[in-house]
Amino acid sequence: MSVPGPTSPDGALAGPPHGLGPGEPTPGLSDTSPDEGLLEDLTVEDKAVEQLAEGLLSHYLPDLQRSKQALQELTQNQVVLLDTLEQEISKFKECHSMLDINALFTEAKHYHAKLVNIRKEMLMLHEKTSKLKKRALKLQQKRQKEELEREQQREKEFEREKQLTAKLAKRT
Repeated sequence: MSVPGPTSPDGALAGPPHGLGPGEPTPGLSDTSPDEGLLEDLTVEDKAVEQLAEGLLSHYLPDLQRSKQALQELTQNQVVLLDTLEQEISKFKECHSMLDINALFTEAKHYHAKLVNIRKEMLMLHEKTSKLKKRALKLQQKRQKEELEREQQREKEFEREKQLTAKLAKRT
């Protein structure tokens, strides 16, 4: 019986066992590592997850960007309306006539109604974007779960085939 050759610090054989030449294969050892396929599967799975995430983002990102743009425009309009409202308030301070004050109150009510409508729109857009984000997250989680289930099914089938192959070998 031959003794394996010296080992490296990581525990792997540093050279061929005694009695084997440099070109001879080591008995019991194959050229491929059993972990080699797992690394490829992980990189493929990572790529699939990345591609799914990119696809999901590319699907929802334009809508989210449009919503963001709409929110920015609404915010700008709100700032303009607030500035206008402040100007109107300063005009109220300058007015002495009751008719002018009534007209300004009417205009202020009009701008207040506009602000209320803008706020409602902003809240509605915020709710929609929140729902879209939740939906995107749920879809991503669902796809990951399905992928995991498929992988588990493949492993079960592989294990069953392995058991069947082992049983066939016993019969011969």
